[in-house]
Amino acid sequence: MTFTVAETFDLAVVPPEVREVCNRLRSAGKKAWVVGGCVRDTLIGRVPGDWDVCTDAVPDEMLRIFPRAIPTGIQHGTVTVVVRRPGQEAAHVEVTTLRGETTYTDGRRPDGVFFVDDIVADLARRDFTINAIAVDAETGTLVDPFQGHKDLTEKTIRAVGVAEERFSEDGLRVLRAARFAAQLDFVVETTTRQAIGRTLDTYRKVSAERVREEWLKSMKAKTPSIAFDLMRETGILSVTCPELLDGVGCEQNRYHTYDVWGHALGCMDACVGDPILRLSALFHDVGKPKTRNRHPEHGDYTFYNHEIVGAEIVEPILQRLKFSTDETTRIKHLVRQHMWHYDGWSDATVRRWIRRVGVEAIDDLYRLREADIRGKGPEKIDVGDFESLEALRVHAARILAEGTALTIKDLSLNGRDLMQELQLKPGRILGEILEHLLERVTDDPSRNEREVLLAEARVFVAGKLV
Repeated sequence: MTFTVAETFDLAVVPPEVREVCNRLRSAGKKAWVVGGCVRDTLIGRVPGDWDVCTDAVPDEMLRIFPRAIPTGIQHGTVTVVVRRPGQEAAHVEVTTLRGETTYTDGRRPDGVFFVDDIVADLARRDFTINAIAVDAETGTLVDPFQGHKDLTEKTIRAVGVAEERFSEDGLRVLRAARFAAQLDFVVETTTRQAIGRTLDTYRKVSAERVREEWLKSMKAKTPSIAFDLMRETGILSVTCPELLDGVGCEQNRYHTYDVWGHALGCMDACVGDPILRLSALFHDVGKPKTRNRHPEHGDYTFYNHEIVGAEIVEPILQRLKFSTDETTRIKHLVRQHMWHYDGWSDATVRRWIRRVGVEAIDDLYRLREADIRGKGPEKIDVGDFESLEALRVHAARILAEGTALTIKDLSLNGRDLMQELQLKPGRILGEILEHLLERVTDDPSRNEREVLLAEARVFVAGKLV
């Protein structure tokens, strides 16, 4: 990521509703600052996702200044101010009292907080220097006691104060370091990096839901492999997903430059799409280490059925990390179906492939296959692989455009028709007949006529009764 770090902060970029809140605080004799990620992002030219305001007003004072504020975290000094403007949707601005924190028993949240009136004391409790920069909402003056601006310029992630203390307080911070490294294309400085491995016991206390959230945020980076390789090197991944580490050093065959781990990272980076698709890329070859064997003739490595084994491995991982049922099903399906070799299939074979993978998964599989090819390494890329992929795209698009039956629902009759015409009772036989008819229609779409299918069904039932 290329950017120039601004030397000053332009208050004009602060949203009007945030400025209004700050003005009301100042009118009441209180100070206000914008702080944290919004300052960091603005300084490097990114558009902030949200804006945080902090103030020396204590909670009771904030509720007097903003009588309709929502006490979202009043015990920790946080309220949400609802700003309404004519003709516009109401805006919500989170305002927090300057505070310090006591001990962290659970490794995630402080046991208690105490309010302070010093912005520097508030910034001292934050995770990284680049997130510990505040801006005076009246003058635009940077408050940067930990040289966060310098670290932004040097593209460095550095813990505030003693790194080991920061990571021992909140276990999620080590994962945030990895995520910020990927999102910003920054380097975690040595002392901060070394502290990660020494504080993994605190990281183990982090809930699976929070880990999942950080993984998905990392997947939105241009190069998510920066985060995941940092997780591997520092031991984070050994806690979260040791199954992926089996691919480290797992040499592949002559078609690949990298080991299984390196290939997975390359595939993930190349896989343009949503975070769930990128997770599928990360896991697509997770079954290779368990299926690797030497070919008896040429001696190269083989990985037969690794997609089947991989689908079995990935399901419990995703369940452990609290991915939803839909997300788990989608990733498992893409891992299971990512292997095919198109060499000019017949129409019937293409129809069977579409039936197997599902129409809704085709675009995902195309993108995954393209990324899989690129993940082999530049010197191993075969142009023929892209040509084969494009040929399948064209062939499958034609089949889909023809509107031929690809599911039982597309047949010209249904189970009710079979029961009525063949005097059958509800049962497994109906499903068997319909599956048989779909197979016949897959071979020859012209058979998808009611009377033709009924005749086929009668023959099938007669064969069952013999």
